[in-house]
Amino acid sequence: MADFLDKIAVFEQRVAQLETQLADPQLAKDRQRFAELGRELAAARPVVEAGERYRRTLSGIEDTRSMLEDSDPELVEMARSELETLEAEREALERELRLLLVPRDPNDEKNVMLEIRGGTGGDEAALFAADLFRMYSRYAEKRGWKVEPLTLSETDAGGLKEVVALVRGDRVYSRLKHERGVHRVQRVPQTESQGRIHTSTATVAVLPEAEEVDVRIDPKELRVDVFRSSGPGGQSVNTTDSAVRITHVPTGLVVSCQDEKSQHKNKARAMKILRSRLLEAEQQRQASERASERLDQVGSGERSEKIRTYNFPQSRVTDHRAGVTLHRLEEVIEGDMEELLDAVHVQLAAEDEKRAVAT
Repeated sequence: MADFLDKIAVFEQRVAQLETQLADPQLAKDRQRFAELGRELAAARPVVEAGERYRRTLSGIEDTRSMLEDSDPELVEMARSELETLEAEREALERELRLLLVPRDPNDEKNVMLEIRGGTGGDEAALFAADLFRMYSRYAEKRGWKVEPLTLSETDAGGLKEVVALVRGDRVYSRLKHERGVHRVQRVPQTESQGRIHTSTATVAVLPEAEEVDVRIDPKELRVDVFRSSGPGGQSVNTTDSAVRITHVPTGLVVSCQDEKSQHKNKARAMKILRSRLLEAEQQRQASERASERLDQVGSGERSEKIRTYNFPQSRVTDHRAGVTLHRLEEVIEGDMEELLDAVHVQLAAEDEKRAVAT
C-alpha cells in the first residue's frame, strides 16, 4: 500500500512539472520537445487519476472501519457491507495501478511488425500459425487497430507457412511485445483418424516498426533483385518481374515480397520489414544482448521452448511465464486476450523490478 502511494506521489510531482513546462510559450517553438513532453504527460495522467481514486478508497475504508465500533448493530451491519465493497474497489485499483506502473519501453507507442511462422508439426503447425494470426487480428479489431499483411505464404491445407503483418494503432507494441516466442498447441488434427492428440508449435516475433528517422539505410549497402512472383505449385502469378528481394549486404538480412502486382509496392513493403529488423538488431547491440534477438524471440520452434500452451481438449490456455491458466481457450482464440496479456505484463514487470533491485 505504502509502495503504491510513494510511486503515485512521484507521478503527481512529475505531472505538475510537465504542466508547468508545457505552459511556457517558449517551449511551443520547439515542436519536437513540446510533443515529447505532451506524450509523457498523457502517459502519466492515468496514474495520477487512478491514484486519486485509490486514496479516496483508502480513506473510505479507514472511515468505515471506525464505524464497526459503533454500538448500533444496524449501523455496524451497514458498515460491514460497505467495507466489502470498498475492499473490492481497493483490490481492483491495485491491479490497475500495477499495470499503469509497469516501466515504459521507449518503443511502447510504436506500431509493430508481427511475424508468425509454422514451427514443429508440419501441416498442423501451419494451421496453428493461421489460427494465431486470426487470434491477433481479432484482438486488433477489438482494440480498433489495423492489420495489414505485408507478405503471406499459405499451404494447400489452408495453413500459413509464414505471415508478416504491420499492425497499426494506439500503443500496439506495448500490448504485444511479450507475445514473442514459441507457442504450443495440443489438439486432435483434422487429418488424425485415430483421435490422437498431437503437439505442434508456431513462432511469433514482434518488432517495433522502424521509421526512416529511426534507421538510416545507405542505398549503396542494398542489393535489390527482382523476379517473377509464383504461387502454389510454382505457377506464375503474373508475367512481369514484380517480386522483390532486398539484401542488406553489411548484415546479410534478406527480405522478399511478392504479394503485390506492383514492383514498387513490393519494394516499399520489403523496405518496411527491413527497417524494422535493422532497428531491432541495433537495439540488441545497444542492450548488449545476443547478436540475434530474432532467434531469442522465436527460438528454433522446438516444443520445449514454449512460452504458452493452447490445449484444445481441456479448453485451456497456459502462459508459462506468468504462471496463469485460463479455462476459456475458445474466447482467447477469438481474440479475447486482455486478461491473459494483463497477467503476463504484471508478472514480467515484477521480475524486471526484482532484477533491478538485485543489481
